[in-house]
Amino acid sequence: MNYKLLLKEITTFVFDVDGVLTDGTVLALPNQEPIRSFNSKDGYALQLAVRKGYKVAIITGGKSQAVKERLEGLGVKDIWLGASNKIEALEELTIMYGIESKNIAYMGDDIPDYEVLKQVGLSTCPKDAAPEIRGICGYISPINGGKGCVRDLIEQVLKIQGDWMKKEDIIW
Repeated sequence: MNYKLLLKEITTFVFDVDGVLTDGTVLALPNQEPIRSFNSKDGYALQLAVRKGYKVAIITGGKSQAVKERLEGLGVKDIWLGASNKIEALEELTIMYGIESKNIAYMGDDIPDYEVLKQVGLSTCPKDAAPEIRGICGYISPINGGKGCVRDLIEQVLKIQGDWMKKEDIIW
């Protein structure tokens, strides 16, 4: 099925962090929390989706409080850190809000995302995702992780649903 037909059904975005919202690089400095780099275009799209009323959630195996604070600053409220079982976190999200799996777009990039990707309406990944992940995704962004792939997905959904570039969203 053409993934574009599924975009109209999406009400909820769920993202992994490392390799999706970041390029997967983790800088480890002595006695400090690891440092990650986020793309500002992804950040814009995340906060816009939240403002437009879409659910946005993060499910990550990482435990970084700095990552959580960055995402909360963009308006993301549903953040699962240290999620060793991502399926459980996804089920918790769907129960909490009564979301059907067909309404969820999930973007992951590696093996821990495999089972979750099989459970959602639209499975997506960045261009540089693991081959096993690319093999099961309904949409592969032409953009690598941490370089705007999140913006790519959100923008497509918002455009097809008429929520992109509304006059009230353009700040002069």
